[in-house]
Amino acid sequence: MKFHIILEANNSPERIAELARLAESFGMAGIWVSNMHDSRDPFINFVEAARTTKTIKLGPVAVSPYELHPLKMANALLTLNEISGGRAHIGVGAGDGGTATAMGLPAVRRVRAARECTEIIEAAATGEPVQYDGEMYKVMYYHSSWVTQPKPDVFVCAGGPQMIKSSAKYAQGIYLGDHLPAHVAAVTESIRAEHSAIGRNDENFRLLNFWAWHVKDDQDAARAEARVWLAMRATPWKMFYHRGILPDKDMQVVWDNMGPINRAYYKRDPDIPEIPLDILDRLVDQCSSTSTIDNIDHEIKRLKAFEAAGLTDICLRVYDQPEKSISLIGNDVMPAFQ
Repeated sequence: MKFHIILEANNSPERIAELARLAESFGMAGIWVSNMHDSRDPFINFVEAARTTKTIKLGPVAVSPYELHPLKMANALLTLNEISGGRAHIGVGAGDGGTATAMGLPAVRRVRAARECTEIIEAAATGEPVQYDGEMYKVMYYHSSWVTQPKPDVFVCAGGPQMIKSSAKYAQGIYLGDHLPAHVAAVTESIRAEHSAIGRNDENFRLLNFWAWHVKDDQDAARAEARVWLAMRATPWKMFYHRGILPDKDMQVVWDNMGPINRAYYKRDPDIPEIPLDILDRLVDQCSSTSTIDNIDHEIKRLKAFEAAGLTDICLRVYDQPEKSISLIGNDVMPAFQ
């Protein structure tokens, strides 16, 4: 299983480059930033990192065709790919959150939008002339004759069954978000079924998962940080709910208090008195890594479960003191997977 790091999107280009070099020193596979509507541009912000690293891959997740036409998305990604010497990657998402919501753009025909966007990027990356007449997107007179590097990695961000089944048929890989090992195993079975149905024997197909990393010296500090960012996890939201996280009666308490969970994020305040602390502790322990450093074996065991469930890449979102987290992952976690 390959290890990636997801960084705060509002870091400066110099800071992104500094942390990318550190991650590269441990042999990590990639660096990502989340594509936020009010953050630095997720392509331009990687230029300094692209110039000062040699092997690590770089790019944003998730970029939606509702906010950026696939032609322009291809241009941005391929430019980063040229600057980095063929090391760009992207997660294409067609959800209705984040930037598209901030722009007031409705998400319609998501499965189709993700497919057409991915096909346009893949075609553009060949450097050959492109004429694309899709049901949702058109590209005419496009020819990226300046392309010299190998194709970038293009993954489809999927969570629902229709998106997973569709993208399993055409994508290089699928990028999950906040899936537990049991949920990854179910996705793996779905992918295998789709591959079998169409006769696709692709050993290089990749399955990634975005996972929050709050491992710290102190257990209370780890859980407090996780509570602040809980609104950004898929797991508390009923629309994304996967059974087995907590008993339904406890999850109902969470669903009834999504307002306070959002408040905790926007105020960066871990105090959510509307929900019993016991429920919050169990929830963040389930949907993110909140162990202490001296109990790192617990997280290694969980990551091993991800690998056994079919995950090829784990993408760990680090928060406060990212150098410490990256070094911990590189020194104490990755050796267990070599």
